[in-house]
Amino acid sequence: MPFTEIPEVLCLTGCLSQQVLHTPPTGKEFLNYNQPLSQLINSTNVKDKTSILIEKSKHRLTIYYEQKPLKSYPVVFGGNPTGDKLQQGDNRTPEGVLRIKDLYPHPQWSKFLWLDYPNPQSWRKHFQAKTQGKIAWSQPIGGEVGIHGVPQGGDNTIDDRTNWTLGCPSLKNKDVEELYQVVQKGTLVEIVP
Repeated sequence: MPFTEIPEVLCLTGCLSQQVLHTPPTGKEFLNYNQPLSQLINSTNVKDKTSILIEKSKHRLTIYYEQKPLKSYPVVFGGNPTGDKLQQGDNRTPEGVLRIKDLYPHPQWSKFLWLDYPNPQSWRKHFQAKTQGKIAWSQPIGGEVGIHGVPQGGDNTIDDRTNWTLGCPSLKNKDVEELYQVVQKGTLVEIVP
């Protein structure tokens, strides 16, 4: 862990704003799901104007353009979907504000949008869980969390809301391929319960 992040880790309460950055779309449905993104955006320079909101309880990932909800996708999570990721192997999906740190084709899951977990906020929550006795001091925080597709022919896991990953958000391959075209390194990803 870089020395510059130690103050974030040691801060236990009230250190970072926990306010929601995105206004979720209304209703339970998937916004504009049957429309191609190319028909919803009237610009060629979109990557620096997009962000993502993932609502775990609604199994919904929404792409935002200029801070307005544009399109939603069905999404599933780790095998233990309730609660925030605190340690390696808990099969939970992290909650909070993250950023895409890299994106690339993946041989098993179509595309991989690698998130910056753990970040200072994640380290703070991990350390706090240790001080409260919720996890062992020897337990590592984990990593390698990203938004990705499914194994070939696995779209039914998304349709059935089967939480099958080790903690990553997972979309249908056609959906992660579309999302891949409108995000970049640094794109903000907010994950809420």
